[in-house]
Amino acid sequence: MSVEKRRRQEYWARINRAVDYIESHLQEELTLEKIARAAFFSPFHFHRIFSALMGEPVSQFVQRIRLEKAAALLRTHPRTSVTRVAHDVGYRNHASFSRAFKATFGVSPSGWRKGSMREVSKGSTEDGKDGKDPQNPTAYPSVVMPDENQLRRGSRKMADELKMEMRVEDLPEVTVAYIRHVGPYAGDSELFQNLFGRLFQWAGPRNLLRFPATQILSIYHDDPAVTEEAKLRTSVGITVPEETEVSGEIGKMQMPAGRYAQARFELEPHQYEAAWNTVYGGWLPESGYQPADGLPFERYLNNPDEHPQGKHLVEICVPVKPL
Repeated sequence: MSVEKRRRQEYWARINRAVDYIESHLQEELTLEKIARAAFFSPFHFHRIFSALMGEPVSQFVQRIRLEKAAALLRTHPRTSVTRVAHDVGYRNHASFSRAFKATFGVSPSGWRKGSMREVSKGSTEDGKDGKDPQNPTAYPSVVMPDENQLRRGSRKMADELKMEMRVEDLPEVTVAYIRHVGPYAGDSELFQNLFGRLFQWAGPRNLLRFPATQILSIYHDDPAVTEEAKLRTSVGITVPEETEVSGEIGKMQMPAGRYAQARFELEPHQYEAAWNTVYGGWLPESGYQPADGLPFERYLNNPDEHPQGKHLVEICVPVKPL
């Protein structure tokens, strides 16, 4: 590998650390100095480097991630107040959040919610302020889905066709070494083969591929229903010992301990979207759980080339908490 390529990979590794820091501290005040420090860059140069590599200024990136997370929460938690959602993504002022949201999505937060859900819970008012205590840590009630009976019937049929096996368990914290991709990924098996190939090429000589203990994951940072395809982020990774050293394009992140719904499927390559819809649209609304803070991911359990029908054994893992 050329010196120039190694240097560029090191820059990307630092930018990924900055992005990870932003994503895990959205509720806090995110200053340029704090983010630059997380990336081991001088604040004076950091904003220019970030803009050049990410294609947008760091302040714009922070606001976009906050607003896209808010849009996803408004879409999936229709009885939670707009004020609570604003607080949870780092806005302390309801009016400034509403102005920023409308400037980005062309509609108010409550208008977005009405457009996303055909039926809003009776607990919410016109502007989304339902009187819940902003400090209430269980302010996200169950998702209200449109055409609920029809959706349930369709989801049950789909779950039967896909042979879903579901369990809910507490998982320990794990350390993940990853390569991050920004852009479209749905249905692009060649992209994932390339990303995992580079990751395994790095991990193999370091004796980090210790199957079956090593888990192979794809972690999803954005909601495809909210974020434009060109800016979707996914991280392909493997679990590694906490002390593992990384560099270049290989980053390292912690997946926190918590309770996860884990749905196991045998899939054809084109069935991944249907499987995710089965979990979110079929199982979750009837489960007594709701999505918790944290990143959903896929865990891969086999080599499809070794399966008699070439199927993918996959677990879709979603952080959850009781309603």
